Amino acid sequence: MAAPASTADRRFKIFAAADGFGQPLKDAVVAHLRAHPAVAEVVDLGVDKYYSAAAAVARNVSSPPSTDSEGPEVRGVVVCGTGAGVSIFANKYPRVYATHCASPADAVNTRSINACNVLALSGMATPPDAAAAIADAWLATPFRAPCPASGGAPWPEDIQRFFDAAPGEMAAIPGTDGSAAPVPDSACAICCLRKGMEFEPVGIMPGGEMRIVRESPTSAYVRFKAGSVEPAHHHTFGHDLVVIKGKKKVWNLTKKESYDLVDGDFLFTPAGDVHRVKYLEDTEFFIRWDGHWDIFLDEDLDTARSAIDAELQAAGK
Repeated sequence: MAAPASTADRRFKIFAAADGFGQPLKDAVVAHLRAHPAVAEVVDLGVDKYYSAAAAVARNVSSPPSTDSEGPEVRGVVVCGTGAGVSIFANKYPRVYATHCASPADAVNTRSINACNVLALSGMATPPDAAAAIADAWLATPFRAPCPASGGAPWPEDIQRFFDAAPGEMAAIPGTDGSAAPVPDSACAICCLRKGMEFEPVGIMPGGEMRIVRESPTSAYVRFKAGSVEPAHHHTFGHDLVVIKGKKKVWNLTKKESYDLVDGDFLFTPAGDVHRVKYLEDTEFFIRWDGHWDIFLDEDLDTARSAIDAELQAAGK
C-alpha cells in the first residue's frame, strides 16, 4: 500500500457546489477529491440555483490570493445539468477562469492554455467515473504544459511568449474602474494557435480551407475567401461556431431563419438542420461539433448560388 500523502503534497483547497440536476455528480466528485492525494481540503457549499451555486464557488476562488506562499491553491468545481450555466456565472467574477469539460483532454487543454481554476461539469451527460478522470487531469496539468492542442509537444516560443503575458492581462480584465483592460491584438489565444497551421482545402466547397485540431468530438479552425458559398448541407451532430474575423450570412433552411455573423458572433446549429452559407468577406472561424465531423450535401453549388443571389436581391429591394 502506498504511503499517505504528506501535508506538503496536498496542494489544493477546492470549493464545490451544484444545482439539483448536478447534485448527484457533485457529491461523487467531492468524495473523489477528498480522497485525492493532492487535495488538502474540499469545502462542499451544497445545492442552490445554478447561478447562485456558481457564484458561491466563484467568490471564494476570486478572492485575492493568500500572502502565504505555502498555502494551498484555491480552485472550484461547479455542476449543473449541462455545465454551461454554472460556467457562465462563475466567469462573471474576476480571476475566475471556468471551463465546462466533457473529457480529460478538455481539462488538459484548458489548464494548459487558459489556466482554468474552476471546473464545470454536466450532471446530465457526464458519469461519475468520467468526471473523476476529468478532475484528475485538471489537477495534474500545470499552466502551459504540453496538451492535445499542442500535439503533446512543448508549446513553441511564440506561444510561450503569449503565455508569459497572459496571466497578468487576464487578471486585469476588467480594470479597476470596471472597464476592460486593453489587450494587444496579437494576444488572441486562438489566433496564436492558428500561426503555422497547415490547412487542407475543403474540396466540395471552393474557397474554403480547414485545419482539424481534434478528431472526435471534432474541432476545427476554418477559413473561407470572400464570395465563397457553402451549398445547403447538414451534419449528423450539432455544432458551435465562433467567428474570429470576417462576415458571413447563414440560412437555416430547416428553421427558415437567417443570421448575419461578424467578429465575435456565436451560432449553434442543431444536428440535422439544413443550412447554406455565403461569405461576404474573408472569414475565419472556430467550430466544434458534438461528435465526429461529417457532411451531407442537399444541393449543388450552382443551385446554392442562384438561391443566395435571389435571397440577397430580394432583401435589397
